[in-house]
Amino acid sequence: MPTEVALLESRALRGEQMGRVDVLDQVKALVMLPDGIHVRTEDVARYFEVSTGAVRRLTDRHQEELAESGLRVLRGADLHAFHSDMMSLWVGEGVESYPQAATQLRLYPRRTVLNVAMLLRDSDIARCVRTYLLDAEESLRTQYASLDQRVTRIESCLTGVGSALQELGPVLVRMSERLDSLDRKVEVTHRVIGAMSLRLADVQQDVVRLDGRLDSFARQLKDLRRRSGQR
Repeated sequence: MPTEVALLESRALRGEQMGRVDVLDQVKALVMLPDGIHVRTEDVARYFEVSTGAVRRLTDRHQEELAESGLRVLRGADLHAFHSDMMSLWVGEGVESYPQAATQLRLYPRRTVLNVAMLLRDSDIARCVRTYLLDAEESLRTQYASLDQRVTRIESCLTGVGSALQELGPVLVRMSERLDSLDRKVEVTHRVIGAMSLRLADVQQDVVRLDGRLDSFARQLKDLRRRSGQR
């Protein structure tokens, strides 16, 4: 787990934490400008409870890194346009006046404020932010370790399942062969039953013919008796 000192000294480690801007509001509410995106140097100083000069000096020392995290410096026409936009939003919120910078204005988005928190040494608020970041990372590492253990257990279980399936394979093959044999026997039985049905049909026809002959014989016998009686 990286330490607070490592976070202060390593730009690479700070870069890994840039997505954790939610930590800022967990430590202290960060009041944004009316655009909801930026704060000024004095707003950053107010958040970290340090002087504006301390923030300016830190920004000057780490201007390249802070620019990569979103720091903007407005001058001239850009500054005038930004002031116009802010004044319209400021009036919309019912505030009488919006403080305007004279020649230039540094704007810090949340990512840059978080970057400042990982650089600013003499601020209790900045230390709290760093502590939150490191604690969250340790929690993630613990969760990852737990997840890794669970995956390992699942893999071991799957290994056992694989062995069982390998042992079950020959049994399934034998069962399949027996079922195939049974299918063949059933098919033969069906053919035998079909042949028997045909023979029974023939027998039934023979019985019908025999019944007809018996009826004819009975009639002939009756005629003979009648003739004998007449004599």
